[in-house]
Parts: sequence; structure tokens; C-alpha cells
Amino acid sequence: MSDFKFADLNLCKELLKGVADLGFEEPSPIQAVAIPLVLAGRDMVGQAQTGTGKTAAFGLPVLERLNPRGKKVQALVLCPTRELAVQVAEEVSLLAAHLRGISVLPVYGGQSLDRQLRALERGVQFVVGTPGRVLDHLERGSLKLGALQTLVLDEADEMLDMGFRDDIESVLKAAPENCQKICFSATMPKDILALIQGHMRDPEFVRITRKELTVANVEQFYYEVQPYRKAEALCLVLDTCDFNKGIVFCSTKLGVDELATHLLACGYQADSLHGNLSQAQRDRVMGRFRSGGLELLIATDVAARGLDVDDVDLVLNYDVPFDVESYVHRIGRTGRAGKSGKAATFVTARELYKIRDISRYTKADIQRARLPSKREVSDLKTSRLLGEVLATAEAMKEERKDAQKIDRYEYLLESVSGGEHSERDIAGALLKMLVEREQIWPSPAELEAEKQAPPAEPGYAGRSAGKGASRGAGGKNTRKNGGMERLFFNIGSKARVTPGDFVGAITGETGLSGRIIGDIEIHDRFSFVEVPRDKAEEIMQAMNKTQIRGLRVAADIARPL
Repeated sequence: MSDFKFADLNLCKELLKGVADLGFEEPSPIQAVAIPLVLAGRDMVGQAQTGTGKTAAFGLPVLERLNPRGKKVQALVLCPTRELAVQVAEEVSLLAAHLRGISVLPVYGGQSLDRQLRALERGVQFVVGTPGRVLDHLERGSLKLGALQTLVLDEADEMLDMGFRDDIESVLKAAPENCQKICFSATMPKDILALIQGHMRDPEFVRITRKELTVANVEQFYYEVQPYRKAEALCLVLDTCDFNKGIVFCSTKLGVDELATHLLACGYQADSLHGNLSQAQRDRVMGRFRSGGLELLIATDVAARGLDVDDVDLVLNYDVPFDVESYVHRIGRTGRAGKSGKAATFVTARELYKIRDISRYTKADIQRARLPSKREVSDLKTSRLLGEVLATAEAMKEERKDAQKIDRYEYLLESVSGGEHSERDIAGALLKMLVEREQIWPSPAELEAEKQAPPAEPGYAGRSAGKGASRGAGGKNTRKNGGMERLFFNIGSKARVTPGDFVGAITGETGLSGRIIGDIEIHDRFSFVEVPRDKAEEIMQAMNKTQIRGLRVAADIARPL
């Protein structure tokens, strides 16, 4: 992909802002070719399938040419189904979000006719509809095309297959003779060519083909997630996936930064990669990722292009990609060099059709998966911990056999056992301390809440999450953990600090892992951060010599509330 940008396409700043809001960083192949042609007023035929970004390919230049002061219909898009009509209308509305005075109206069967009539009477510039309902409005006189500048046939081959040939012909005849006509179709059968020859003026033909449609050696699945639970769901998935290196894709640069900060605060080794980074910053992030200093890279599509890392074993689409090519490119970051990989996608109920489109056009088997529960995460973490304990015990047994002497750890165990405390008591206490320090088990209250209903707000914060304590909610920390100390900091939300600021400052100044940090509570003018008791003094000394967001930090042991 070249460095061609939307800013090179002569679009107004309001549309460029809408493009940025949607997360587009550079035009897709069909957009790069079609937008200049449509802006120039040329009739055009584009052979492109669903998922290539064709809605923006015609939506952006058509919006650019609309007159917001005129309340008559200036643009009309015909779609084969009501679902596609709604989808196109929604995307065009998002692209036009910063344009004043522009109205977009979907019209289709099954929706209240009175509502459509009232909207048309008030005046709209951009109509998206199915052929039957559009023709119905034309016959009623509620839709007038005298001011129509552009008529778009979207998925024309589908409309012809569904028997809309006569309806399309009627709409084309009702349009002004000098109206610009645009046709998009995945295939070019004879009927489409006949339609073009009869109604278009010297059209420009554009054909976009895909170089690849799917990726071998990648297991693909998706999770249906409520939008407000995506951050919580991500931590659940990451804690149950067995991976060494992963890439999480977000649609926007802001989303990348916010998610990376959240994951850092939750104890994951994560960093951002997006177009606002300098080359030096990009090199630093990639150096850490390649060397194993990072386990998670949070990236946008454009920033991740050209990544050459063969040992990525997990790709997670936090936001559904806008087109099939982006999906294929994203999941292609794993399963490289003959290795296997996993690719997961978070999908809201309104986005399920996108996964169906991707599966259809890539011919990939994208299975629906169930999000793990907190109990399942707890059981898995416990199993992993016990596995590590048993492996260590076996290794110590072999060392003792070779050395023919008592291991120093056994000596320590013998020195504290006996009397009131048996070796079993001591081993149990050590496991309890280890489990609590790793914060493996959710609290009984959390487990009960999970049985009853999903929480209204994310209640699972990943590896370093506290059990029941809030982040920034201003409540008393009720967690009973003898291995942790609560530190007081003199800055809070008034200074715009985030959990990631504390995690970054502590790890950066001390060299300690972010995984050791517990709950972080941010109040207006102060904050509390939990750290291991045996590291508290070291962390306080380091933090009392540094700044966060340009402010001098004062850290101390928190007084009990």
C-alpha cells in the first residue's frame, strides 16, 4: 500500500474529520480510484465486492458535491436489501457527521411509510433505498428527482438477480438526463452491461480484484460482545489464550492509546503503534516487541502494515475492520512461516452482518466462541500455577538426587515447621500467599454477580485487578491482602492522570514489572496505588524523585481509612 492519504483527494476538512472519526487512515484501492472520478462528475462503473470500502468510495465525493442549503433530493442510492440500505445510510451519515445541514434518509419496505413521508416533506439531500420503495415514493410524488445530481446503483448484479430490473429502469428514466450515474457490481453479466449502455454517458470502468482472500494456518473465531464490556472481555480472552506475542487492532489512534493504557494498568506488557508516532518511537516499540519485552502490540491498520514478525501467535480485532482486505491483512500477521495462529474478533449485535460478509467473501470458517467466565479464568490460572509448582518440585527433586544433600529450601521449610505448624500447613500457607499475590481467584461477590447478570460496568480488570476494589470510584479498599501496601499519591483526576500514568512511572523509574501493581484508585486531588509490601519503600523513593504529567509527585504509605 502506498502513502496516498485522504487529504490528497481534495475533500473538505469536515469530511476528512468524519473519515478520521471512523478510523480510516488511507484510502482503499477502490476509494483511491473512484473518489477523483466521482468528484469530477464522471459516470463510473466499479467492479468491486462487498467489503472493499465502496460505500465511502461514492459516499465521500457525493457528499462533497451536495448543497446543504438546498432541501431537495440531490443524491439517490439504490440497494438490493433493506439491511444494505440501512448500512449504507448509517455509514454515509457518519461520514457526514461534521457537515452542517446535510440529511440522509433510508427508505425501504417494512418501515413506517408515514415517517418516510414526513422526512421527505421536511427535505433531505441524500436518500438511500430499495428499488420497490423508491419507485413507490416516485409514483406517490413524495420523492422528486428534479434536483438529482448523482444516482448510484449499489450491488447492481444482486438487484437484477432479485428481479428489480424493471424498477431500476423506471428510476433511471425518472432521473434527469444530465444526472451523474454510478454503478457498483461484484460481477459484470450481460444484463449489467446492457443497463450501462442504455443509461450512462461514456462511463469510466474501474475493476478492483483481491490478491488473497484468506490466510492458511489461522484458526478464526469471533465473540459477540456488548460495546461497554469490550475492555473486560479482552482481559478475559487474553487470560485464557495461550500466547506469547499478540497484536490487538483498533480502528482509531485514540482507541489504540486508551486501550494500551488500560492494558498497562491491568498488568499486561503492552504498547501503542499508530501513525502519530515518530520513526524513532516506532523503532523503539517494535524493538521491544521483537525482543519479547512486549507481549501485546496495540495498533491501527496502517501502522501495522509492513510488520515482519514471524512469532505472533494471536491477533485480536478489538474493532471490526471496515473492509475484507483489512481483515485479511490483520489476521495475516499471525500463522506465518508455517506456524499456526489464532485470530479473534469482537463483534456487537449490530455488527454481526460484517462477520457474515467477511466469512462469505473470504470463504473462511469463522466460528462463534463463548466468552470465558471469571470462574473459568480463575480455574485456568490456578491450574497453570499448580503446574509451575509441580514442575519446580520435580526439578528440585532431581537436583537433590544429584547433589546428595538437603536443598536449601527444604532446610528453610524444616526450620519453620514442627510444633503447631506441620509441613502441610506451611505449604498451604505458601500457596495461599502465592495465589493472593497473583490475584487469581475472584471474590465470592464477583462470582455471585456473574451468575445473576452481566455487570453494568466492567468488573474484571485483568492480571493485576483487585477483588472488589474500584478504580477511581472513591470507595474503601476492602481487599484483604497481607502482601500488598497501599501508597498515597498527591495527584489525581484534576491533573488528568490515568492508571497507565502510574504504571508507566513506576515501571519506568524502578524497572519493576507492571504485573506487581495492584488496585489503582484515582480521586479528584489524590490517588491510591497498591504495590507489594517488600517493594513499597523502593517505589516511594523512586516516585518522590520523579514527575507525572509535569507535576512533582509525593508518595507515602496511605493511612487506614
